[in-house]
Amino acid sequence: MTATAVARRTECVQCAGPLPLMARADARYCGAACRKRASRTRIAARQEQAVAGQAARIPVELTSRPRWVRHKAKVPLRTDGRFASVNDPSSWSDFAAACASRTGDGIGFVLTAGDGIVVVDLDHAVEDGVVLPWARAIVDQLPPTYMERGRSGTGLHLWFRGAVPAGRRIRKGELAFEVYSDRRYMIVGDRVSGTPLELAELPDAAGLIASL
Repeated sequence: MTATAVARRTECVQCAGPLPLMARADARYCGAACRKRASRTRIAARQEQAVAGQAARIPVELTSRPRWVRHKAKVPLRTDGRFASVNDPSSWSDFAAACASRTGDGIGFVLTAGDGIVVVDLDHAVEDGVVLPWARAIVDQLPPTYMERGRSGTGLHLWFRGAVPAGRRIRKGELAFEVYSDRRYMIVGDRVSGTPLELAELPDAAGLIASL
């Protein structure tokens, strides 16, 4: 049985120019420059796909704001690896740039007073994949909202539209949580399945938090 002959390519798939006469039968590019350009295009496409996938799991209320940083060992970083500051907007990036960067271990969002976003951070709230009773009691008292698992896997972040006059760390027995809305960056983790992909209103955030 005779194998079907495969037509030899005559044009570069990158620039559509002619392939060299002595090119290999399976050649796709006319030279190294086109091969590199094609490689960069593939990498960019994969990065865009990864960013789109991550954006689909984070509320647009966050991804639409240029408040993003990278992080390493809980230290905020610019996309180029230099230190970032929660007081310096020039050190922050948009969501796509932060996701595309390979600096550090992941992405974080900087809270600023003007945005009106408040985060309730429950420490050590999850054990063996189960939300502990004290943490569940707090979650149940708050409006359903975007919630994510902290990077450690044991904490929970609940994001709201609202504000508190100053950040607070509250401890009552086994209960331990923090509340922030300004000059703080939050490492963004994995969305808790089934929670809304939007931020709920928390109009009297300070009063409600104080009552927990």
